Amino acid sequence: MDFLEYSSISSEVRGAMCSGKLKMTDTSIVFKNEKTGKVEQINASDIELINFQKFVGSFGLRVFMKNGLLHRFIGFTGDEQKIADFVKKNYKLDMLEKELSMRGWNWGTVHFKGSVLSFDVESKTSFEIPLNHVSQCNSGKNEVTVEFHRNDDAPVSLMEMRFHIPTSESVETDPVEAFQEQVMKQASVISATGDAIAIFREIHCLTPRGRYDIKVFQSFFQLHGKTYDFKIPTSSVLRLFLLPHKDNRQMFFVISLDPPIKQGQTRYHFLVTLFQMDEETNIELPFTEEELKEKYEDKLTKELAGPVYEVLGKIMKVIINRKLTGPGTFIGHSGTPAIGCSYKAAAGYLYPLERGFIYVHKPPVHIRFEEIQSVNFARSGGSTRSFDFEIELKTGTIYTFSSIEKEEYGKLFDFISSKKLHVKNTGKDGKNNYKEDFADSDNEVEPDAYLARVKAEAKERDDDDDGSESEESTDEDFNPNQQESDVAEEFDSNVESTSDEDSEGGDGGGSDGAVKQKKEEKKKEKKEKKKERKEKPKKSKSGGPKRPATAFMIWLNATRESIKKETPGISVTEIAKKGGEMWKEMKDKSEWESRAAKAKEEYVEAMKVYKASVGAGSGDEADKSTSAVKRKKETSSPMKGGSFKSKEYISDDDSSSEDDKKDSKKAKKGDDKGKKAGDGKKKSEKTESEPESEAAGSGSEEEEEDDAGSD
Repeated sequence: MDFLEYSSISSEVRGAMCSGKLKMTDTSIVFKNEKTGKVEQINASDIELINFQKFVGSFGLRVFMKNGLLHRFIGFTGDEQKIADFVKKNYKLDMLEKELSMRGWNWGTVHFKGSVLSFDVESKTSFEIPLNHVSQCNSGKNEVTVEFHRNDDAPVSLMEMRFHIPTSESVETDPVEAFQEQVMKQASVISATGDAIAIFREIHCLTPRGRYDIKVFQSFFQLHGKTYDFKIPTSSVLRLFLLPHKDNRQMFFVISLDPPIKQGQTRYHFLVTLFQMDEETNIELPFTEEELKEKYEDKLTKELAGPVYEVLGKIMKVIINRKLTGPGTFIGHSGTPAIGCSYKAAAGYLYPLERGFIYVHKPPVHIRFEEIQSVNFARSGGSTRSFDFEIELKTGTIYTFSSIEKEEYGKLFDFISSKKLHVKNTGKDGKNNYKEDFADSDNEVEPDAYLARVKAEAKERDDDDDGSESEESTDEDFNPNQQESDVAEEFDSNVESTSDEDSEGGDGGGSDGAVKQKKEEKKKEKKEKKKERKEKPKKSKSGGPKRPATAFMIWLNATRESIKKETPGISVTEIAKKGGEMWKEMKDKSEWESRAAKAKEEYVEAMKVYKASVGAGSGDEADKSTSAVKRKKETSSPMKGGSFKSKEYISDDDSSSEDDKKDSKKAKKGDDKGKKAGDGKKKSEKTESEPESEAAGSGSEEEEEDDAGSD
């Protein structure tokens, strides 16, 4: 089959350029909108003419239809001849360049062709207006005002344009009225003419919130409420969804819209209605049997009866001509296709569909599989009772659906795998290594599943980068308690450190060989230290030998690794529990009991040696403790009641003259003689307040000698 395909083409949609993919086949031109996923198909038989149109840096295609509609595509580069040959061969049309006026004049002639208003200057087109973008047209004495539909996706929107039309008495018809009439013929102005096909009263609408009457017309449907009234053209409906509520008593009916409807400054891309399953209705359509057969190919009957959601869905599906999407093959833990979760601040339901995900209801989100870059299963707020489901789009946007029950994990993972979506945290073999993250989470003591995951991912990275310099230095000798621990052995993270390498190689002064040699030496030293520690006898916290292990503990330490291999991800408490059961069932325990007895004998001998050494050194230790108390007193804080000299004051005293020192000594002698007559209380106070700082220590000794001499 002969076709042309272009990936980065933009189409004009209500004044905004929307990117997507264009495919030209021998029978049609198909454009798929990248953002909304909407597919627009132009049949070759309906095309009247195709033109080239120049743009800055590229050229575009101007496709004019026989029914008067205009389609414009931009983004082609360098393939003019190739496209012209393809169109000539398959569509039997000659491609000519559309010449545009570059004068910039605002005075010219207006031509109406189909639904296109063309403003020409000197027989060349200055600009064109597709009239289906026009929302209203008002006329004055010599002026016509054309108003446009607003496109919120456009960075800049053209809201209105005014045309000045000179009048002439010789002309019978008023040119202003004629102009307005031509515009209004093709403008997309919704006017409720004729009777509604069906009316549904007091429908519970979640978005926008309220009770609305839904009136279905031929080219649009109307939401009529107490405060607001919306008229929605059928062409703006993208998709229809019919989704069962998790309680199996209600049903969501969701309508996806582009462009969205507006309520004040709020835009609604989805209409979400809620129906009770037991509510029924009976409607008679205002069509004859012939009209139903001709217009709708017998897809509708004159009388429709059944649940309200079913009747509304059937009418919408046929009138709007859109597929009605239901839940896919996914069935969750609760037996329904809905997964209870939270998005942003509100709780709602996530529905895995055959071609995407939809979340209802606040705010509703629809994600197509082709938009998804990857998905990720993550811990939810540090708890293993629930998990988060993250969806990352190709655009970089991430949607996080949180607080999903752990029972949904297996079902959702199997669904993701069946749809060939890329899961972020899967291993190299494509399997999820963390399926047990949420197992046994009801236990009081449980393994940190997230830590296990991080360790597994780190191990994979280590395997990839094996042999690199940054991985050479490991923190093997880090053991703060200087003793082995079962818990530490179970959760030993082997954190790798590169701080030494950074400090050595950061100055940039040495050669690579010297740095490498230093690293080797450090590594060797660490190994020797580790060896020495292992050879040292283990001591208890009190300083004596460590108590011997029981026969069960010796056996459990030897069997621990095999239990962990049999049951990956098992917790410390579970290992002990399982080990206890296995030990109880074991018949021959003689080997382990003999080992325990031997360890006990060694412990008794070690205790004798330890007690003897402690007894022999008890006197020395007492002296040491006494001297330690004295040292503590000497280095205690300065006196509370006496004078305290700061460092600055002492240094100033040292630098003073000798005469000052002599004077101070004499003054002190006189004071001491007076104090001798007093009670012994003050003397004891003086003794407690000493010693003074070392800088003044020598001076105080001399003073004491003088005092003794004078006495």
